[in-house]
Amino acid sequence: MTNRKNKDFNPNNCPVTHFMNLVGGKWKVLVIYGIFMKYNRFSTLQKVIPQISKQMLINQLRELEGDNIIDRKVFPEVPPRVEYKLTTYGNSLMPTIRVIQQWGLKDMKSQQKK
Repeated sequence: MTNRKNKDFNPNNCPVTHFMNLVGGKWKVLVIYGIFMKYNRFSTLQKVIPQISKQMLINQLRELEGDNIIDRKVFPEVPPRVEYKLTTYGNSLMPTIRVIQQWGLKDMKSQQKK
């Protein structure tokens, strides 16, 4: 299990800091969204997020699993197959991610008009 230095750092008990400690950073929301969109295998996540390094994707998946946002299922096959899915807790983030998505779409359109 990965030990993150800032995961529990929230001296003012701020809900925004709590949220950012769980899913902040460059990649986690994209990984969550990818799994939600059924890109639920390591190789497909790498294809839909080509800028993420293999090691970073491994780390993000481990942290999300450790925080009970995703489940990891290993199928006893040769070669082994691993699939990820959002937990109920992870799915509870989707309304927030959808709001971010809608804001991004609206802002991208307004930036194109400038």
